[in-house]
Amino acid sequence: MKKERGKVWLGAGAVVVNSEGKWLVVKKKYSGLKGVWSIPAGFVQEGETADEAALREIKEETGIDCVVTGMVGFRTGVIRGEVSDNMAIFACKPIDETQPISIQEEELFDAKWLSVEELLTGGEASLMIQGIASDRLLLHQLSKNESINPGDWFQYTSYRVFFNK
Repeated sequence: MKKERGKVWLGAGAVVVNSEGKWLVVKKKYSGLKGVWSIPAGFVQEGETADEAALREIKEETGIDCVVTGMVGFRTGVIRGEVSDNMAIFACKPIDETQPISIQEEELFDAKWLSVEELLTGGEASLMIQGIASDRLLLHQLSKNESINPGDWFQYTSYRVFFNK
């Protein structure tokens, strides 16, 4: 699968927060995030925007339907000096807070709603979650604007811009 992605990767993930301020987090069964709380995330697929990929990944991993409310940040790095690894991180909220979690058992050990305090003091949160939670970056999220049209010449079928208010 890594060969199919080439040497430039684009992932999408989300910090999903409910009305109680709890975050939807997952424990993956693989990779460097194995066994630690992390955000629902995965790779952007052909024909979808990064925010659509984030919503798809949340649904696939946890069964929870969400809406994007903004963008938290963008993570970028280079692996072994050759693979550009990038992830757009969106802020989301659940559409129906009574919807039960249904984990993707092939990929996940667990998924649950945890408070920021539980994530920061539990000792099982990923470094990214710790950084976002401790800095309260959600207070400074970028807003989504879908009213901008760059023109027909570009032939976008979907277009969004995330920027400061």
